[in-house]
Amino acid sequence: MSDRHIEVARLNMIEQQIRPWEVLDPRVLDTFKEIPREVFVPEKYRKLAFADVEIPIGHGQSMMKPILEGRLLQALSLEASDSVLEIGTGSGFVTACLARLGASVTSVEIFEDLKFAAVHRLRDLGVDNVRLRVGDAAGGWEAERTFDAIAITGSMPSIPDAYRNQLRPGGRLFVVTGKHPAMRAWLVTRVGDTQWSEECLFETDLARLENVADAPEFVF
Repeated sequence: MSDRHIEVARLNMIEQQIRPWEVLDPRVLDTFKEIPREVFVPEKYRKLAFADVEIPIGHGQSMMKPILEGRLLQALSLEASDSVLEIGTGSGFVTACLARLGASVTSVEIFEDLKFAAVHRLRDLGVDNVRLRVGDAAGGWEAERTFDAIAITGSMPSIPDAYRNQLRPGGRLFVVTGKHPAMRAWLVTRVGDTQWSEECLFETDLARLENVADAPEFVF
């Protein structure tokens, strides 16, 4: 694909997919223009870099659709001074977007090879405000730390208390909960020491975060 065709496809993704899905924040739209999504897509799927599909990246994992990435970034309303925790680095594309919008990003990936691939992509783009870690964050991560924003890029059965508690006052958590195929995206905001507001943003469907189990069903 030529450079011209890439830029046309990128613009079409923004104007025909992301913007119509109520992503109107100019900083988020500019981020999609400036971060080269195609760089984060495996070579054999490069032609799908701007399509409205989930793109496989290995280990049964996929990049989220651009529309979901856009809604996630818009919901978090990142400020330039914000510290961000991302659970599930994946390809590193959302990581790069978070890094552009916030001050610093800590991103955790369970698969070591995905983490190292993301390291190289981010380094090549000159993204230097990201700390990438390998580990299982299904039950929490560095519980003693707090963040202005937390993005969980795989679905969970319910809103996790572990991450709710890591929000600073005014901090925001984006998470998708429920069971396939009917899930909901939530924005959780810390409004007090022991108080949070929960806003259901939209219905969607997203693969489970690795090692997160569904709650057992009881039969009476």
